[in-house]
Amino acid sequence: MTERNENNDRIASPNLLEKQGDPVNSDVSTAEITVDRELKEVYFAGFWMRFWAYLADLLVIGSLNRILIHPIFKFYEGTDDLWFSAEGFLTGIVFFLYFVLMTKYLNQTLGKMIFGLKVVALKEEAKVISWSTVLFRELIGRYISKMTWIGYLLAGLLPKKQALHDVFADTSVVLIRR
Repeated sequence: MTERNENNDRIASPNLLEKQGDPVNSDVSTAEITVDRELKEVYFAGFWMRFWAYLADLLVIGSLNRILIHPIFKFYEGTDDLWFSAEGFLTGIVFFLYFVLMTKYLNQTLGKMIFGLKVVALKEEAKVISWSTVLFRELIGRYISKMTWIGYLLAGLLPKKQALHDVFADTSVVLIRR
């Protein structure tokens, strides 16, 4: 007899990882997947693990902005509002480039690395997430999630622990073995 997650779902994707030990905490739900006739178990990362990883990412992005962007504008005494200023625009570019490039090339950001999380595409066959999926997830989906804030709370409610931007891009964040 095999175990299944709350919705009795099976997921077929080579992006999900080998069978792991017991979940680290109750903020993680599980599912079994079938890949190449092997049974693999996956733990989806819930709201709180993703929240702490996101805060770590914000610290990294803030540090990058203070090192790269803010010194350029230190002596600029323009009357631009920060939201529409060149400095605000460049810090936004750093924010989105960080998430897009880290997710594309490593499938995880530094915050996700710290907490042992990884982004996986649920329907794609390749181990590397495609550019279209990453761009849709990180630019369009994250923008919508950030504007509504409810989008992030969905990670604590949905069975595959997907935030709104994950639902749009058909991705999920899983717990990986360290």
